[in-house]
Amino acid sequence: MRRLDSAVEAVFRYRRPDPWCWEAVVEAVCTRSESSWYTDSAMLQAGPAVSGHADRIAHVLDRLLRGFARTSGHAVQLHAFALAGMGDVRALPALRRLAGESYLPSQRSHARILAPMPAADLLPTIRTVLRQDLAKPYASTFTFELLALWGPAAAPAVPEVVPYLETPYAYDALRVLGRIGPAAAGTANRLADFATGRAELAGRHHPRRAAWAHWRVTGDPALALDVCGSAVKSGSSSHGLPFLADFGPAAAAHADTVRGLMESPGAWTRVAAAHAYWRITGDPEPAVPVLLAAVDPAWTGRPDLPVQEAVHHLGEIGAPASEAAPLLRGILATEERLSQPLEGRRILADEAYVRTLTEALERIGPSADGPAAAEVVAWTPEPAAGRGGLLRRW
Repeated sequence: MRRLDSAVEAVFRYRRPDPWCWEAVVEAVCTRSESSWYTDSAMLQAGPAVSGHADRIAHVLDRLLRGFARTSGHAVQLHAFALAGMGDVRALPALRRLAGESYLPSQRSHARILAPMPAADLLPTIRTVLRQDLAKPYASTFTFELLALWGPAAAPAVPEVVPYLETPYAYDALRVLGRIGPAAAGTANRLADFATGRAELAGRHHPRRAAWAHWRVTGDPALALDVCGSAVKSGSSSHGLPFLADFGPAAAAHADTVRGLMESPGAWTRVAAAHAYWRITGDPEPAVPVLLAAVDPAWTGRPDLPVQEAVHHLGEIGAPASEAAPLLRGILATEERLSQPLEGRRILADEAYVRTLTEALERIGPSADGPAAAEVVAWTPEPAAGRGGLLRRW
C-alpha cells in the first residue's frame, strides 16, 4: 500500500511521473485490490498517460459490461472513460449503456475526456440523453459542454438542443447552437429574440451570447456587432470583448474603445481587450506586453486569473510574440502540476494548461534567445519512500 500511495501522489502532483506510477494506479483499479477514490480519480483523468495499458483496461471493461448492474456502474464508467480519454473506440458500447442507465457524469470538466471520441458514433446516444433530461428538473452541463466541444459535428442534435431555450439552461443551449454554426440557421429568429431581450427567458447575460450565436449561424455580423459593441461601450466590457475578438476586422469601429480597455484595472478585461485589439487591427505591438504581463510563472490554477487565456492568445499571435517564448518554456518545464484545482480535476486542468503552453510555443516558433525546447525530467518516487523522491531522466 505504501508503494501505491507514493505512486498516486506522484501522478497527482507531478507532470512526468515515472511510468511505474501509472502502472500501479492501473493495477489497483483493474484488480480493485487496493483501489480508492484517489486511484479511481487518477484513472478517470489519465488519458494518453495510460495508453500502454489500453488492452488490459478494455478487457476488464468488457467483463464488467457483460455483468453490468447498477452496483457496477461506477467501475464501468471508470474504465470506459479511461479508454475514451485516449480516443479508444472500444469505450463506445459501455458509454451507450451508461447513458441508457443515466450513469453519465454531470461535471462540465469531464466532457473533455469524451471529446476525442467520434461524434458520429456517440451523438445518437447523447441526443437520447437530451430528450430524457428535458423532462427532468435538471440537465447535465456535461452534455452541453460535450456538444459545444464537438461544434459542427454536433449538428444533428439541433432539434434536441432548441427546446432548452425555454429552460434555465438557455445560455448553454445558445453556446451550443453558436458552436454548431450554419447547420443551426433555422434557429436564427429565436436567437435574435434573445439578443434583443424579446425572449421571455432572456437574462442579462443572454444578449451577447445570443447575438454571437446569431452571427455564427447566419454569417451576418450586424446584430452581434451592435449588441456586443454596445456592451463594451457601456462598461460591461468583459462580457462583450471575447465576441468582438471573433469578428476581427469587422469590428474596426470599436478598435479605439477596445484599446482603451487594455488599461483597465481588471486583469480579465485587460487580457480580453488585448486579444480583441489584435484580432481587430492585426497590430500585435500594444497587445503582446499586456498579455505577457498576465502570464505569472507561479500561477497555481486560480480561476480568477486569466493566465491560461493570456498564454493561448500569445500563441494565436505567433511569431510577433516571440519574446514570450523563454517564459513559456520555463513554465512548461516545471515539474509540479497546478496546485489549486482539487484532485477531482487537477490532472485534467494541468494537462489542459500543458497543451495550451505547448501549442503556443509551436505557433510562436523557435526564438533567438534560447533552445527550441526545454529539457524535461521525470519525477520518480522510490517504491517505498513515502513522500520522498528523486529526479530521473525521462
